[in-house]
Amino acid sequence: MGQKRQFKVWRGDETGGDLTDYEVEVNEGEVVLDIIHRLQATDAPDLACRWNCKAGKCGSCSMEINGMPRLGCMTRMSTFEENETVTVTPLRTFPVIRDLVTDVSFNYEKARETPAFAPPADVAPGDYRMQQVDVERSQEFRKCIECFLCQNTCHVVRDHDENKKAFSGPRYFIRAAELDMHPLDAREDRKTYAQQHQGLGYCNITKCCTEVCPEHIKITDNAIIPMKERVVDRKYDPLVWLGSKIFRRHSDDDGLVDQGRPGASAGPAMSVADLPEAHQRTEEQEVERGINWHRRPAPAQLPAVGANGRLGVSEAAFDRSGAASPFGDDVEFPMPPRDLNYAHPDQD
Repeated sequence: MGQKRQFKVWRGDETGGDLTDYEVEVNEGEVVLDIIHRLQATDAPDLACRWNCKAGKCGSCSMEINGMPRLGCMTRMSTFEENETVTVTPLRTFPVIRDLVTDVSFNYEKARETPAFAPPADVAPGDYRMQQVDVERSQEFRKCIECFLCQNTCHVVRDHDENKKAFSGPRYFIRAAELDMHPLDAREDRKTYAQQHQGLGYCNITKCCTEVCPEHIKITDNAIIPMKERVVDRKYDPLVWLGSKIFRRHSDDDGLVDQGRPGASAGPAMSVADLPEAHQRTEEQEVERGINWHRRPAPAQLPAVGANGRLGVSEAAFDRSGAASPFGDDVEFPMPPRDLNYAHPDQD
């Protein structure tokens, strides 16, 4: 025999909404998604909710239940006290479409930005061979069902909407880690790309994403932290730094390398019309203010290397950084105002 339980379900759309009280029958063994279906069949036929498999494998029925991001089909009613009111709300990080349905297109945009698997050039399709020991670490990340609960609970985008443009989120950090660990992936810049373009540095490893993952993927410990360690090793390890001085610099260390090669273009200058209205001044006005938003930067210059791709002894021992200068080697400081692209704090 069923028992009446108290529910609060968020009803509304992008213009606003509020929690609505319902008293619903609950039977033994049921999950929250069962209650949502019963509500649709009885008191709220227009209640919007996503679902598909009802087996915890499609990730469609993501919602927040008593403030915790969960799958509706995997949250049993027996986990709540009999006198407890169960509150069901949509994912907070993403825009609401209607009721419990949110617009998660942000995640698909980030998926399109993530570089795909790059097959090895010297191995034909069908000839790929891998040992189980080679894929054991990355195989865990393939269990992701893209419920986006980790994306929803990540405070980098949950509490700071302005970060969404520069931050891919934990779901795509594990994708980058999976491909970085893949024995046949030909790209060597996964960790660098994650740092420079996916916002890996924004993550401060609070492990919220790991806590809500229904597939129990250790997102932080097995993916994000190893990727962060590889980035740190590459950038700050003294032995790696010394190697970058002696041997050819890695082509993926920064985005300035191609500009430093002979014949490479420094890129088109920005048009004044492309700038915000406050910056649409003539070049003479900008020079007077010491600011030049559309200055064409000088191409970066790589350290001189021999025909074998290695630095000479004198070049390696020279007292300057092995990284390419964004200004070139023929710039004198202080730079004249015409060459600056910022306003000095002492200026009016």
